[in-house]
Amino acid sequence: GKEITLLMQTLNTLSTPEEKLAALCKKYAELLEEHRNSQKQMKILQKKQTQLVQEKDHLQSEHSKAILARSKLESLCRELQRHNRTLKEEGVQRAREEEEKRKEVTSHFQVTLNDIQLQMEQHNERNSKLRQENMELAERLKKLIEQYELREEHIDKVFKHKDLQQQLVDAKLQQAQEMLKEAEERHQREKDFLLKEAVESQRMCELMKQQETHLKQQLALYTEKFEEFQNTLSKSSEVFTTFKQEMEKMTKKIKKLEKETTMYRSRWESSNKALLEMAEEKTLRDKELEGLQVKIQRLEKLCRALQTERNDLNKKVQD
Repeated sequence: GKEITLLMQTLNTLSTPEEKLAALCKKYAELLEEHRNSQKQMKILQKKQTQLVQEKDHLQSEHSKAILARSKLESLCRELQRHNRTLKEEGVQRAREEEEKRKEVTSHFQVTLNDIQLQMEQHNERNSKLRQENMELAERLKKLIEQYELREEHIDKVFKHKDLQQQLVDAKLQQAQEMLKEAEERHQREKDFLLKEAVESQRMCELMKQQETHLKQQLALYTEKFEEFQNTLSKSSEVFTTFKQEMEKMTKKIKKLEKETTMYRSRWESSNKALLEMAEEKTLRDKELEGLQVKIQRLEKLCRALQTERNDLNKKVQD
């Protein structure tokens, strides 16, 4: 767009082909420098991709730790159930023992019967409280396991989504690298061709200048001869015929030189057009690189969000 318009305006302000060629060479050097900068940015993107892969491996390691923690919780739940059964058996055994003691001392300690009955009621109340507390604890543990399973399922979905996004980024990055490689090869071929055309154009321009100088010298010589011919016209008609033939040859050479000049000017315009197309293509590549940078920034935000959510989950599991 604007760069091409400015380049055309700059070229139009220059008067000679040498100045235009020099301006084109300078513009080409600037484009080459911008291309190197694009390659540096591509290396930075590849480095960021490696960092994302490392973060992914770290998240997978944290996920394995979370699975181990769940196994420990399940083991603790089984241990708690065994403890509940033990308490229940101990309560039954204690009740039996109390009943036997009550039968044994009934005949001997009738006075203390009310005290023994009170103690039995207290033991029963205590056993009921313990049973109720065990049931509440088991219910709370069950809810915690359900919440943990739901959280684990959510984390699995997030990891799958993260893997799909990583595969998409890898595919797009590989496509961008292939396109960049193809553009570099095409750019190198066009550069070699344009340099060759520029050298050839410069050589032909110098040759045209030499021929022009030579033709001017011949024209001056023929003008001098024509003046001499006017002085000697009355003396020899043969000299006039020879001069006329030489003038016709000179006219043909001049026409041929004009055709060659037109042809090389056309080649120069083609080279100029090719350089402008290369500038437009470079602009498109810059836009594609900006798009890749935006996508990588989004992936980094997603990774940070996943890491924050993982830390919150670890805190809840520890609590």
